[in-house]
Amino acid sequence: MAEAESLETAAEHERILREIESTDTACIGPTLRSVYDGEEHGRFMEKLETRIRNHDREIEKMCNFHYQGFVDSITELLKVRGEAQKLKNQVTDTNRKLQHEGKELVIAMEELKQCRLQQRNISATVDKLMLCLPVLEMYSKLRDQMKTKRHYPALKTLEHLEHTYLPQVSHYRFCKVMVDNIPKLREEIKEVSMSDLKDFLESIRKHSDKIGETAMKQVPGAQDLVDFSPVYRCLHIYSVLGARETFENYYRKQRRKQARLVLQPPSNMHETLDGYRKYFNQIVGFFVVEDHILHTTQGLVNRAYIDELWEMALSKTIAALRTHSSYCSDPNLVLDLKNLIVLFADTLQVYGFPVNQLFDMLLEIRDQYSETLLKKWAGIFRNILDSDNYSPIPVTSEEIYKKLVGQFPFQDTELEKQPFPKKFPFSEFVPKVYNQIKEFIYACLKFSEDLHLSSTEVDDMIRKSTNLLLTRTLSNSLQNVIKRKNIGLTELVQIIINTTHLEKSCKYLEEFITNITNVLPETVHTTKLYGTTTFKDARHAAEEEIYTNLNQKIDQFLQLADYDWMTGDLDNKASDYLVDLIAFLRSTFAVFTHLPGKVAQTACMSACKHLATSLMQLLLEAEVRQLTLGALQQFNLDVRECEQFARSGPVPGFQEDTLQLAFIDLRQLLDLFIQWDWSTYLADYGQPNCKYLRVNPVTALTLLEKISREMKDTSRKNNMFAQFRKNERDKQKLIDTVAKQLRGLISSHHS
Repeated sequence: MAEAESLETAAEHERILREIESTDTACIGPTLRSVYDGEEHGRFMEKLETRIRNHDREIEKMCNFHYQGFVDSITELLKVRGEAQKLKNQVTDTNRKLQHEGKELVIAMEELKQCRLQQRNISATVDKLMLCLPVLEMYSKLRDQMKTKRHYPALKTLEHLEHTYLPQVSHYRFCKVMVDNIPKLREEIKEVSMSDLKDFLESIRKHSDKIGETAMKQVPGAQDLVDFSPVYRCLHIYSVLGARETFENYYRKQRRKQARLVLQPPSNMHETLDGYRKYFNQIVGFFVVEDHILHTTQGLVNRAYIDELWEMALSKTIAALRTHSSYCSDPNLVLDLKNLIVLFADTLQVYGFPVNQLFDMLLEIRDQYSETLLKKWAGIFRNILDSDNYSPIPVTSEEIYKKLVGQFPFQDTELEKQPFPKKFPFSEFVPKVYNQIKEFIYACLKFSEDLHLSSTEVDDMIRKSTNLLLTRTLSNSLQNVIKRKNIGLTELVQIIINTTHLEKSCKYLEEFITNITNVLPETVHTTKLYGTTTFKDARHAAEEEIYTNLNQKIDQFLQLADYDWMTGDLDNKASDYLVDLIAFLRSTFAVFTHLPGKVAQTACMSACKHLATSLMQLLLEAEVRQLTLGALQQFNLDVRECEQFARSGPVPGFQEDTLQLAFIDLRQLLDLFIQWDWSTYLADYGQPNCKYLRVNPVTALTLLEKISREMKDTSRKNNMFAQFRKNERDKQKLIDTVAKQLRGLISSHHS
């Protein structure tokens, strides 16, 4: 067993030795390590020593074999050394000569070397410059574009420079500077383009008026007045830079601010039409620009934004118009304003903006227009009525007659037959007022034009406004004239005649309105004209004023009455004041020939009743404490004069003795006292057919007491005549008896 192991170890050591002999010394480590890892280290070293001795013997044998050849080689080498020394000397000499001779060549070669080096450097520089030149050219182009405000191309150039050219030369310091400068350039482009946008916004703010004026003239291409390129450039630039949303928000914010400024009207806008025109032009100009921006950019503004702005503009515009139009008192200005609003609305409607609210507001302004018209026509009517002479219009020729009939619808066969010169029954204010009513209707019609109203609506508007003109404006004007302090009876009579003819003309006004609106009066809901009522009311007021005026005139005459209530003499004629009063009444009622019969009769009856009442008051007034039967006789003459006037028929149409009944109370009272018919009065009192039915016992007692006082006073003065005193005493007793009976009648009546 031990022998077998010894053989294996010997074989292994042999393998290792062969490996050592054949292996590179750098790789011998692992081989030696295997020796040291084994347990036969000593034996291996012995074998290694043995192997080394074997190789030494082989080397020695080989050296002994080649030694003679070595000696021969040394001998030859020594011979060669001498020759080599000679050769060296020759070479040295040659080299010295060559160095001397080639010094200039070396210098030339050195120069050539430097030239070649420079050439290579130049070539390399040219190559590098050729690489850098496009970068520099692009950068120069960028600066030129920015200098000439071509910002969008500049931004494109900057993009090419950054992504295409600069990466090729990024290792140069100037490229690093450029790269660092690119964000600043972008920011500069943004700022400059934003500055251009601000200039654009300021420009369109200033020129909105001109843009709107062009658009309002219905001239297409109003937007061509504006260069929108700054907006487009700035939008593109911000889009490329990824800041489109920022740009959109800024643009909309600034335009909202401008909208608020545009929609703020000047404080004196209502003074002239130009103020309104400039206001509308600016608004139209603003929305023309926004509409163009909406249709030429993708999303810079959208429909919702435009609609929001328009809603704001509409509400503020309507509010401003309501406020400022309310200050306007000139109907012509209101009419011009209406036409301007219609043009404003139609213009914006062309651009797609809803304008129904503007037309609704025009209906409000229509009411204001009607009010201004009414105020204007109030002045017109006042001037007509103040300047009228309140006399029938004289005509001297057929031409004048036809001209007047053409102005006012009047037909009178009898008047046509009369020769010239002749007179119309009415004064000049009749045709003037009639024609001014027609002018008012025309003025109302003008406002309704272009409002997109139906014929029925126009007709209704005109009729309602005309009714206001008749029932309020004209009626007030007539009433003011009628109530004037200095108006005379002649004027009042003429006003009654005039209003009668104007009342008859109302049907022609109805026809006039029908002709211009083409809406028949029979149409359902058609408003009727109230002119008839207006003129009737004016006529009634004039009639009442005539009655009042007559009574005032009568009172003025009665103030001249100077009765001597204590007289015993009789003049046998009526008082002068009463004669004058009757003459005045006769002349006055002669003027009433053209009045309607009822008016003249009522005026005459009213005057007689007032005269009778006033005379009764004179007779019974408390200040007259006493009166004589003689004074009563004189007073009776005046009453008879009044009765004679009543019987004479100062106004036709009264039945027999009807007018005399105005004086019946006076007549019965005077007859009772003059005839001293107390027995009949007292006996028949209370009977329906009694002779003194109109005599009130209170009135009789008052007058009787005045006479009684006078008789008692006279009796005291004449007490020297006994017989006279007896007659007076008897009459006084009768008076006392009658007075007592009258008091009894009064007491029984009251109970």
